[in-house]
Amino acid sequence: QVQLVESGGGLVQAGGSLRLSCAASGRTFSIYAMGWFRQAPGKEREFVAALSWSGVSIYYADSVKDRFTISRDNAKNTVYLQMNSLKPEDTAVYYCAGRRQSGDYNDYSLYGYWGQGTQVTVSS
Repeated sequence: QVQLVESGGGLVQAGGSLRLSCAASGRTFSIYAMGWFRQAPGKEREFVAALSWSGVSIYYADSVKDRFTISRDNAKNTVYLQMNSLKPEDTAVYYCAGRRQSGDYNDYSLYGYWGQGTQVTVSS
């Protein structure tokens, strides 16, 4: 099994920045890719960004492209999501997720490992 623990959420004004971290432990050698998803109240969970564990492949949702950056530090088994130019519509619970197989990076059903989520609130 793989355990994922997110941190770094909080309250920020529009235009501000936050960096989320996701620390993985356990059978991390089984991880093929990591992703970030978010869920706002009353809305479905949506894809934000993902990268292969090797870092070769990186994907972003159109809504966050050019504002968010996903990265990883394999030595620390940690994935980051740097969020800049935050907007009120970015407000959501952000979840870190891991998967063991290839496939569509934005398909949350393919991710078998999930963190507990961290709240990001962007005020206008």
